[in-house]
Amino acid sequence: MGQTFVRIAGSLSLAAALAFPAVAATADWQIDPAHSAAQFAVKHLAISTVRGAFTKVQGTVQFDSQDITKSSVDVTIDAASVDTREPNRDKDLRSDHFFDVEKFPTITFKSRKVEQVSPGKLKITGDLTIHGTTKEVVLDVDGPSAPIKDPWGNQRMGVNASTKINRKDFGIGGNYPAAVIGEDIAITIDSEMIQKK
Repeated sequence: MGQTFVRIAGSLSLAAALAFPAVAATADWQIDPAHSAAQFAVKHLAISTVRGAFTKVQGTVQFDSQDITKSSVDVTIDAASVDTREPNRDKDLRSDHFFDVEKFPTITFKSRKVEQVSPGKLKITGDLTIHGTTKEVVLDVDGPSAPIKDPWGNQRMGVNASTKINRKDFGIGGNYPAAVIGEDIAITIDSEMIQKK
């Protein structure tokens, strides 16, 4: 009886030890707004490229290093934080000509599927909501980088994501023809994340 109990207890302990890494592999990360931004690029008059960024980005990432498909991303961008380094243009972008930030103050992305394409490459499919309109988009992601410990003892890692959308799909700048403002918008997101404690 005693030996049987020891064998059962030992088996349970081994099972628990084997199961623990799978649980520990999942971690919650917080996007660091001070070191993250969403950039965009659009053609102007079909001859030049205007670049800008949304400087206030926040959100959470649940990252499972053992089963990437169990990971998820939830990002919120302050639409009023648009910055193209030209105050008058930024004011126009915030107006109802474009983002209408008083009515639609945020831009959001919520993942529905995370896939590993190759080492260091992910594909994240999710719902992007801009100007009150939601469309499915696919982010091509480099990363995440290997976690490092910062000088304050926090674990950090980074990602770079890119996609392309058509502004008219989201009702943005509908009064402006493509000859004036390009319809295709290239989006790049650089994000640094801190592991939640």
